[in-house]
Amino acid sequence: MTLHPSFSCFSFYLVFSFVTSLPLGTRSTSLTTPKDIINETCQKCANQSIILSYGLCSTSLPEIPVSHSANLEGLALVAMELALENVTSTLATIEKLLDSTSLDNFALGCLADCLELYSDAAWTIVNSVGVFLSGNYEVTRTWMSSVMEAASTCQQGFSERAEVSPLTQENYNLFQLCGIALCIIHMATPEAPFT
Repeated sequence: MTLHPSFSCFSFYLVFSFVTSLPLGTRSTSLTTPKDIINETCQKCANQSIILSYGLCSTSLPEIPVSHSANLEGLALVAMELALENVTSTLATIEKLLDSTSLDNFALGCLADCLELYSDAAWTIVNSVGVFLSGNYEVTRTWMSSVMEAASTCQQGFSERAEVSPLTQENYNLFQLCGIALCIIHMATPEAPFT
């Protein structure tokens, strides 16, 4: 597949233009400085869910330079951008693995399933960014949840025969990044109680 780089460029453009056009202020006055918003947001997400990793959140979000001056909506877009980067690099990994002669038919079948799941996930994330920018946070949450589910489904496919998945780290990272995005979207949702 040759489509993955365009996803990343398209998404980055949307993230950059949206984040840089937003004021630094958010609904929360406790998240005041750009440096602290990442750590505070990651801490809140980790505290709200036992499955979300503070470490992955606090080290991943700063990788996108605009995250340092973003508000909550901007951080949600950054998390979606990182999820898309994960998906596109994983698609390339899957394609290489499918060309491998060392894998058995079961593993190749699982990889083919993962290729389809990740291809769908790429489109879903790109569409989620557009829906999020339109203000429809509920649909965005639904779609990002489906990407999270795709990562789990890919991983579970290998476990049917106790096969070691060559995509364990990629699936974990995608699951986490989508969970982080969902948490931040929830915090940024106007009607959501902010604690």
